[in-house]
Amino acid sequence: MYKKIQQRLNGWVGTATDTGPVMGACSGFDHVPELEPLDRLRLLTFNIQVGINTSSYHHYLTRSWQHFLPSRKRLDNLDKISALLRNYDVVALQECDGGSIRSGFINQVQYLAEASGLPYWRQQLNRNLGQIAQHSNGLLSRYRPLDVKQYRLPGLIPGRGAIVARYGFPEDPLVLVMMHLSLSKSAQARQLGFIRDLIGDFRHVVLMGDLNNHAEQLLTNTPLSDTGLVPLPASAHSFPSWRPEKALDHILVSPSLEIQRAEVVHYPMSDHLPIAMDIALPSGYLSRV
Repeated sequence: MYKKIQQRLNGWVGTATDTGPVMGACSGFDHVPELEPLDRLRLLTFNIQVGINTSSYHHYLTRSWQHFLPSRKRLDNLDKISALLRNYDVVALQECDGGSIRSGFINQVQYLAEASGLPYWRQQLNRNLGQIAQHSNGLLSRYRPLDVKQYRLPGLIPGRGAIVARYGFPEDPLVLVMMHLSLSKSAQARQLGFIRDLIGDFRHVVLMGDLNNHAEQLLTNTPLSDTGLVPLPASAHSFPSWRPEKALDHILVSPSLEIQRAEVVHYPMSDHLPIAMDIALPSGYLSRV
C-alpha cells in the first residue's frame, strides 16, 4: 500500500531525489538589468499562504475553503503584498499558487513580480495538483542572476524544493538559496544535508525561506552545524503573524557577508510575517561589478 501511495505522489511531483529539471515558469533574462555597484542588497523572504489573510487561529477553519476555491479578496491581498515587495532587490516566496482554480488561474509569482516592478521571476512548481492547486516557491529579483537552478528536496513525502540563484562573478559568486522545508526534523536534516552539499564550495551564501524550525536547532542539530552561518536574533519571531511566538522564517548568511540591517517586518498579510535583511556585497564587488 505504501509503495502505491508513494508512486502516486511521485507521479504528481517527481521523485524525492530528482534534481533534474523542475516544472514551473520563468520571465527570462532579456529585460533584466545586470547587478549594479551597490552598497547593499535588500533581501526579503515571505510565506504568503497563497494570498489568504489569516489573522486568528479560527481562520484556519473559517477560511480553509480559500485553499481550494477562488476569493475576491485574494487579489487585493496580493496587491498589498506587492506594495511591500517593491522595496526589496531579491525576494523569496513560499506557498504560492502557480495558476489553478483557487487563484483564479493566476500565476501568483508572476503577478507579484509584475505588480511590484521586479523584472525577473522564477516559479518552482513543487506539487502539481492540476486545476486544484499548483503549490510553488518563487524568486523575484531586481537584477539578473548569473544563473538559476531548481532542485527537489529529499523527503518521505515529496513536494519540497529549493531555488538556487548565483549573482556577481562566476569564480566567487554570491549564492542565494530559497526554500520551504518539511515539518519533521528528520526530513529537515535530510533536506539541509542536500543543501549543505550544494553550498559547500562557496564563500558567500544566503539561505532564506520558511525553514519550519528555530535557528538554534537548524544550526546545531543539522548538517548546517559546521557552516558558520549567521542567523537573526532568536527573538525574531514570525509565526503566527497575529501573535508571533516562533521563529520559523529565516535569512542565514555566511560570515563573509556584513549584515547592515535585519528585522521581522510587521506586515500581517498571511499567517507568517516576512523577514528582511540588508547585506553588504562581498569585498571587491563594488569595484568589479
